[in-house]
Amino acid sequence: MTETEALLAAVTVFVLAILCGFAVISKVPATLHTPLMSGANSIHGIVLVGAMFIAVEATTPISQILSLIAVAFATMNVVGGYVVTDRMLQMFRKKPTAPAPKTDQAEG
Repeated sequence: MTETEALLAAVTVFVLAILCGFAVISKVPATLHTPLMSGANSIHGIVLVGAMFIAVEATTPISQILSLIAVAFATMNVVGGYVVTDRMLQMFRKKPTAPAPKTDQAEG
């Protein structure tokens, strides 16, 4: 396989992954989107590890820059997922109530 064919195959897989991801996510109702995405943080962590493995193998300046961008985006995705999860869970916490004022029974 020549370098051009390998690049074409990689771009084809990338475009198909984008289309597949869009098709799957667009079918999810809005009420389920946040819980599903926050539950997928482990997948985002795997993406981050993969980006770091690619960054280790990067030798040319362009591949180093692209791998740095990949690691940065994967990190933002993981952190953002946990922020969304925390915000979503805060909606279900009970708000603290103020204690009832005590009346002095001794007066009278």
